Order: sequence, then structure tokens, then C-alpha cells
Amino acid sequence: MANAPTPSAGTGSAGAAPARMGRPPATSHDELERLGLELFTTRGFEETTIDEIAAAAGISRRTFFRYYTSKNDLVWGDFDAELGRLRERLAATPAAVPMMVALREAIVAFNRVDADHVALHRRRMALILGVPTLMAHSTLRFTGWRDAIAEFVGARVGRPSTELLPQLVAHAALGCAIAAYSDWLQHEDAELEPLLDVAIAELSVGFAGHEGTAG
Repeated sequence: MANAPTPSAGTGSAGAAPARMGRPPATSHDELERLGLELFTTRGFEETTIDEIAAAAGISRRTFFRYYTSKNDLVWGDFDAELGRLRERLAATPAAVPMMVALREAIVAFNRVDADHVALHRRRMALILGVPTLMAHSTLRFTGWRDAIAEFVGARVGRPSTELLPQLVAHAALGCAIAAYSDWLQHEDAELEPLLDVAIAELSVGFAGHEGTAG
């Protein structure tokens, strides 16, 4: 789960382009993502084709695939880059910061959304948690997210990330995040960060006893 901002990537060519009518072509991941999420929300994810997204963006089907490998990936935005930043943040956490405090701060920061992107993020998460095709596709994304958490926990407690405790914390943390998102989506006036913070705080109570067990 996460806000997934993406860098701009120009697609223009040298020389003057012929004049065109209608919507200017989308020339960034952000714009293509915004258009895709809008179409998925209004028309339905399954009902919307890549050709329709490309047409709405004023680009060719081939150009679409320069940005995303599928319409499933469009919904997730640049998730892999955000996951890399989560790993970096956890790795840079001072050893003096308790494990669960570090996780709580990192997970909240990972899911932080700028005010002007909240509506778009609501669309994204409503699709991810509500469309069966995307829920199935999310398995790989969630696995990567849990791996990042388990690697950090494993390093803190001196155990392989594949052992039960790191995996237990990772799975529980993901469950907390999904529960917080589900509650957020049900209430238009709810704020995401406090919900995530409370959810991970509750989780921290159960795992606090494992602090400092690395040897």
C-alpha cells in the first residue's frame, strides 16, 4: 500500500509536431495514470481497454507500453521505486530506535499522500482492494512489501527473514495496513495517516517484547 508518485518522462520528438485537435497527448507516467484511474472508476476496470486509455491520453498503444506493461501495473504506479525507498528508510534507521517504532514510522511515511493526491489515491486503493483481478495481481506486490518488512525485522532480531517471527510481523503489518485502508475507504472524511498510525501502534503492543533479541 502506498502513494506511488512517478517521475515525468517526455515522449516528444525533435522538430515541429503537426497540429492536432482535442486533448494534448499525455507525456508522463503521472498523467497517464490519472487518466487510467479515472476511466477505471467511471467505466469499470474490466470494461476499460488499453486502447481506450491510450486514445484518451492521445498516444498510441505502443507508447502506452513504454510506460506500463499492463493496465494492472498502471493502477499501482511506480510501486517498485517506492518499495526501494521503504527499504532505504528502514536500513537507515538508527539501531537505538526500537524495531516496532521504526516500522510504525516507516509504514506511515510510506503511505503518506499529498493533499492534492488524496482523491486519486482513493480511486487507486478502491480498485486494488475491490476489483478481483487486481486483488489477485496484488499478490506479488504484497509479497515484495512483506519481504521488505521481514528483512528489517530479521536483521533486528538476528534471524533469517524467512523464519517465523520476521514473517509473522510482516504479515501482521500488511494486515494492519489493509484494515486501515479499508476503514479509510468507507469514510470520506477519514484521514489515512492517523488510521495507519493507530493500526501499527496496536500491532506494536504484541511484538514489543522482541526488541533487542538479536545476538
